[in-house]
Amino acid sequence: MINTVIVEDNLYMLNHLVNMISGEKDFALTASLKDAFEAEEICKKYKVDVVLMDVQTAHNHSGLSVGERIRKNGKTKVVVVTSLIDPDVLVRAKTGAADSLWYKDHGEEELLDVIRRTVKGEKVFPDESPSVELKNMFSSEITPRQIQILRRFVMGMTYDEIAKELGLSKNGVRWNLDQIVEKGGFNNKHELLAAVIENKLIVTTLKD
Repeated sequence: MINTVIVEDNLYMLNHLVNMISGEKDFALTASLKDAFEAEEICKKYKVDVVLMDVQTAHNHSGLSVGERIRKNGKTKVVVVTSLIDPDVLVRAKTGAADSLWYKDHGEEELLDVIRRTVKGEKVFPDESPSVELKNMFSSEITPRQIQILRRFVMGMTYDEIAKELGLSKNGVRWNLDQIVEKGGFNNKHELLAAVIENKLIVTTLKD
């Protein structure tokens, strides 16, 4: 049996995952939780084969940071299950926070396959995060450097602070943001930020 812990703060999605796992003969549901920190404690007390881990859990606790800590026991696999298209999520998952990653807009059968393959020792990751439409452009048209700038702009950093941290000029920071605004057909940077946050392209609220 595959002893499974599910971490998901959205009640609808949590119930969906519980029903999915409960309907499989080779799975046993150990716990269903909203908070990643609780999953960390469960994994210390019980034999858990795999954790289906949301990224942004209750209280904004980071499923990525918890996933990395859980994996250190060498016994429990972590499959990140997320709707966040932030490229940093995929990078962190691939570099220690998870054994595999599955995006929620993919099919249920695919997730079950990913879980079983992961438990057997395989690592299953998409090549890139999904691209979504941001008004008149797609998120994939934003360069990695522009994503770095946007992330810091969302965090409330000034042009000067962003420039210093990324080794750019202040004008370079402004130019990159203006380019995204123009290409996307946004009226201003505030409209751009609203679209970026609404579409989960940038996530800055996770707590370790």
